[in-house]
Amino acid sequence: MHLTVEDVRSRFLKHFDGTPGSVYASPGRINIIGEHTDYNGGFVFPGAVKQGIIAEIKPNGTRKVRAYSIDLKDYVEFSLDDEKGPTATHFRFIFGICREMMKLGVPVEGFNTAFAGDVPLGAGMSSSAALESCFAFALNDLFGDNKIEKFQLALAGQATEHNYIGCNCGIMDQFASVFGKAGHIMRLDCRSLQYKYFPFDPKGYKLVLLNSLVKHELASSAYNDRRKSCENVVAAIKKYHPNVETLRDADYDMLEQVRGEVSAEDALRAKYVIGEKYRVMEVSVALEEGDYEEVGRKMYDTHHGLSKEYEVSCPELDFLNEVAKSCGVTGSRVMGGGFGGCTINLVREELYDNFITTAKNAYKEKFGKEPVVIDVVIGDGSRKLC
Repeated sequence: MHLTVEDVRSRFLKHFDGTPGSVYASPGRINIIGEHTDYNGGFVFPGAVKQGIIAEIKPNGTRKVRAYSIDLKDYVEFSLDDEKGPTATHFRFIFGICREMMKLGVPVEGFNTAFAGDVPLGAGMSSSAALESCFAFALNDLFGDNKIEKFQLALAGQATEHNYIGCNCGIMDQFASVFGKAGHIMRLDCRSLQYKYFPFDPKGYKLVLLNSLVKHELASSAYNDRRKSCENVVAAIKKYHPNVETLRDADYDMLEQVRGEVSAEDALRAKYVIGEKYRVMEVSVALEEGDYEEVGRKMYDTHHGLSKEYEVSCPELDFLNEVAKSCGVTGSRVMGGGFGGCTINLVREELYDNFITTAKNAYKEKFGKEPVVIDVVIGDGSRKLC
């Protein structure tokens, strides 16, 4: 993290009683491959990053939480017994985690906290999951004798999004934040919630995000339309193959069998999802063999699928992907839900400087602004710092 304990502690001491508490951290995340697969029962391949959230927390002997957001210079007090909680979203994450941890049997008491983050906003690196995971881990440590298992902490973060923020998210972001492991990325089965660590130590390569600084609204209708397409194809396949529950269970032959019964658009969406299932498995093998060139090829294939089949890319992201290809970058694709945000790029070190310079200049000439460069180092998950 660029952010340090001292950055947070100095503010904590200033805003509260001048005595220190305990300091915790949780990371943001990237996803190497496996997009729009979670709600299709498939696999995702996230990793925790060095950037994240740091919070200092100290019990205050009351039923009140007193919280200061260092980044936003905002302060709130709320009672743990209040059913409604604060209105500001950044504080509702903390309120929601408190309530969800209490549901799990943790006897949460009042506390003072100051927190800050260095996860770039709008980059699709899940600063909200980092915040939820940081406080879930801390409350479990401070008030729960660490009796709550890590998966329950991740689920508490997801429940906070559902119940207090109004975002019906999957489990990947919180899972990556809690379970992150330096030098490894994680393949998570979104159906069974089983996971496996894979080594990620691409010597001679760098992992870098290019933030397009574009956020075309991920209109809920666009997202919902794609989910509906997947469900339509599953319903058609199920008539012939009753055991097919999601596109995770389908293959290309099954898709061909029902092509005349679904719309061309639905078939195209399903083709991407089925292909992504196979790509995730191929990347698993490549990682175990240390074949990062193959990982890169699959990243390009995923971008093509997201752009041309699932149609969730945009001109800015397609342009950055083409620049990467022209510069000999090993792998590049849109990361996240699409319609803006970042490309994630796996670059040979000797090509890195030229790629960054070329991408900045070409993007500025085309779109009038430079993309933001975010270097990625795979780091550890939720933890106590001191």
